Amino acid sequence: MKKPLASRLNGWSDPTPRPVAPLTRQTVMASIPSSAIATQHVPPAIQAPAPARRTLLQAGTLLCLLGVQHLASAQSTRSVAVRNGLDASNAAKGRNGTVAVRVWPAEDYSRITIESDQELKASYKMRKNPAQMQVDVTSLQLSSDLRNVVTKVTADDPNIVTIHIAQYDDETVRLTIDLKKAVTPEVFTLKPVSPYRWRLVLDFYPVKEIDPMAELIAERTQRLALASQPSPLPPLTPPPTTPPPPETDLLGDWINGQPVTAAPPLPSAPATPPITPKPPPLPVPALPPLAPATKPTPATPAATPPPIPAITPPPPVAAPAPAPTPPATRPPAPSTPAPRQTDRIIIVAIDPGHGGEDPGAIGPAGTFEKTVVLAIGLALRDRINRSRINGVPMQAFMTRDRDFFVPLGVRVQKARRVKADLFMSIHADGFTNPNARGAGVYALSQRGASSTTARFLADKENQSDLVGGVNVKSQHQDVQQALVDMSTAAQIRDSLQFGTMLVREMEKFAHMHKKRVEQANFAVLRSPDIPSVLVETAFITNPEEERLLRDRAYQNQMADALLQGILNYFTKFPPSPRARSL
Repeated sequence: MKKPLASRLNGWSDPTPRPVAPLTRQTVMASIPSSAIATQHVPPAIQAPAPARRTLLQAGTLLCLLGVQHLASAQSTRSVAVRNGLDASNAAKGRNGTVAVRVWPAEDYSRITIESDQELKASYKMRKNPAQMQVDVTSLQLSSDLRNVVTKVTADDPNIVTIHIAQYDDETVRLTIDLKKAVTPEVFTLKPVSPYRWRLVLDFYPVKEIDPMAELIAERTQRLALASQPSPLPPLTPPPTTPPPPETDLLGDWINGQPVTAAPPLPSAPATPPITPKPPPLPVPALPPLAPATKPTPATPAATPPPIPAITPPPPVAAPAPAPTPPATRPPAPSTPAPRQTDRIIIVAIDPGHGGEDPGAIGPAGTFEKTVVLAIGLALRDRINRSRINGVPMQAFMTRDRDFFVPLGVRVQKARRVKADLFMSIHADGFTNPNARGAGVYALSQRGASSTTARFLADKENQSDLVGGVNVKSQHQDVQQALVDMSTAAQIRDSLQFGTMLVREMEKFAHMHKKRVEQANFAVLRSPDIPSVLVETAFITNPEEERLLRDRAYQNQMADALLQGILNYFTKFPPSPRARSL
């Protein structure tokens, strides 16, 4: 009878089967003497004895039991270990991947952002002649995204001329940035925050800080200069045609407390009727033609016209003495409106939310909140600049007029530096539920939010600095203090009154999710001396309202409503008599 395998392996003389120990790769390698697998000759002095027959049979049986699958698995495990080792080695050598590179030009500052899947570190040097900045980014490899940064610099960038980029060594990418003028650089890193990964930020601030009041004065001076020119005035700004000769002299006479919305109505009025080549004398002759149109007494008008031509204003006018006077009267006309328009002015600060690195909420079709609120803000600016309250001109001040990020504290600081009479931050709601819809108006609260929605929106908007990217280490104390200063009770009261005026106008055409002003702790509304509101124009995450926000007609309609709310507020609550040196 044939003996069991175990008995045969343990020896022919022992008939009793013995248990076999578990076979593993380690036991196999340990059980095979080195002499059995040696390929080179071993000197007789250290040569091991020949393996016994029993040992050889054990090794052969083990190889049969393991089979090809186990051996392949062992090799696969080794391959994974080697691959992981290579990955770790590459990471140690600085093989970081670049996700994206972005450039944001603006008058306030220009920004270059390098987004990577790992933290990047950089050092830089500045040169004066020519103005240049050299940045060495370590642990980075040159990629197509980095090479394309050269194409992202626009000609209208106020600070950057161009960018040169190259692989300086195996672990360093060098950016050489040619500058248009001397700048104050800031280089810092931002930790990952949705929707971004690690970001290396290069900011270029003008050495001479931009003064918001100086910007406002320059803008208004340029606009008044254009208004004084007859040719470009009709196509550009029809309403300013009235201020120079007639309106400046008759401001308090025929405006007198009537809010003038200069946007839609005024262009139509001056475009056709005010063409008055027939009556050189402005006040009286313009009125008689309107009376004869009724034709009440045909005989008397016929009798009266002869005396009118018989009256001899032409002879005095034809005299050489009056002839030189007209040129003398023309210089005073442009000079008189300028002082009157700069003696007192109402300033409205318009704050389009988000911008630059911070897209805000994103609609289902990919529409950015920052884009639509900027369009509405620019439309409102044009309307404000053509409007007057009780004869007092209005001037809009934009916290941003293009696509770049402005920190929350800087927005508040800008409005306070120009001594704005009102502050309006324009946004478009975003929510996880696409069915959420409607516009809303919000004011600051010192006692908590008036609703869950208001609290949610305030928390979301207050995260803007994290997404937009702020170098906290370099923020000035006054900017930080702008967010710490809490508004007074009077400011919140005025803000609620202003917001109520806006709600009344917006609900005439837009769906409002609340027909009253809501309150929450919005950081951008923390101004102790300016009535401030935040307007949510619609829910951009709602597909239907996203289409509305992208529609130019809806944007203009929203701008009209916001303007009318501003006019209604100042009509009922005139601004304090603060003189403006504009």
